[in-house]
Amino acid sequence: MTEATTAQLGLRTQLFRFVLTGGLSAIVDYGLLVVLMAFGLDHTPAKVLSFIAGTTTAYLINRRWTFNSDGSRRKFAAVMALYALTFVLQVGIFTPLYPWLVSLGLGSEFMPKMNWAQLFGFVVAQGVATAVNFVVQRSVIFKA
Repeated sequence: MTEATTAQLGLRTQLFRFVLTGGLSAIVDYGLLVVLMAFGLDHTPAKVLSFIAGTTTAYLINRRWTFNSDGSRRKFAAVMALYALTFVLQVGIFTPLYPWLVSLGLGSEFMPKMNWAQLFGFVVAQGVATAVNFVVQRSVIFKA
């Protein structure tokens, strides 16, 4: 699809596709976070690696399906700069939030087989980054 096709996609369609893509990317991100931490990697480097995997998934799908863009070097650079910002947001939020939530008793001791601090920290960090990501991609990078 071409850039002209982007104008034909309304806000609702783009938002729906962005959320669906984000859900898949979040599964990649969170799944890898859980696996890496289960294998003993500390929460911050685990989040860094899971973020990279999740955002790569999101970029590849959103560029084509959500925003119908063939891409360009300029757009790729802009998305990478945006992902750098969302990386800082996600890791910057998750890093202090996770230990704080654990200190509140929301670790795996709170409910065995589920680390609620990990889940809540992930959801908050992901939510903030996702909102920023959609607004910037739609209104600046892939603007029709």
